[in-house]
Amino acid sequence: MEISARGNHVTIKGNIKSLQDYQKIKETLDNLTKSYKQITMDILESISMTSSVIGYLNKLIMKDGIDLQINVGNEKLIELLEDLNLLSIFNVKRLVR
Repeated sequence: MEISARGNHVTIKGNIKSLQDYQKIKETLDNLTKSYKQITMDILESISMTSSVIGYLNKLIMKDGIDLQINVGNEKLIELLEDLNLLSIFNVKRLVR
């Protein structure tokens, strides 16, 4: 997995599948939340997301008050987030390319 940030916009390439991926995402977003209360994430290809990432994103929204929008490129990840009733909480949109 590769993660990059430009301003308050984060782009994730590859699958989110390991503890290291969670740590990279958490580190990147922790740094951004020092300056931004609104963050947009583009998850380009990942078909899944670890429970630790889901829990962390939920904490950012519910506890820290971050306005998060997640743009998802893979239908399987959208289905997963829908099954978990997270589409509206995470403000998920289909990524248009």
